[in-house]
Amino acid sequence: MLHKVISVFMAFLVFFSTMSFTVNMHYCSDVLVEMAIFKKAKGCGMEMQNPSTDSCSVSKKNCCSDEQSVVNGQDELKLPIDQLSFEQQQFVVSFIHAYLDSFEGFNKNINVYKAYKPPLVVRQIYKLDETYLI
Repeated sequence: MLHKVISVFMAFLVFFSTMSFTVNMHYCSDVLVEMAIFKKAKGCGMEMQNPSTDSCSVSKKNCCSDEQSVVNGQDELKLPIDQLSFEQQQFVVSFIHAYLDSFEGFNKNINVYKAYKPPLVVRQIYKLDETYLI
């Protein structure tokens, strides 16, 4: 059971560490209005429109701005062992040792409730308390 949980956890860890995604943010006068992942932020609807005629040339600064952040995932999954520092190598060895030692002795099927005998029913308590399921 524990092996399955750890393997699923490791699969999610590898999946999310290699996944790249974008975060789109829409600011309206330096206030974050909307944030979207994997798609474009809709905005607040206050974007400046271009004038329809050339004779009307009013130019105002747009109060809204869009920002896009790209989070790149890891491309290589294999890290050469010679690039690890001594402390990192020591941690990996001690983690593997502690992980493997935690499963020692679990090969036996031990049933601790085998000798347990339930108590005898002396009285019917639901009748004494007058509680019935209807």
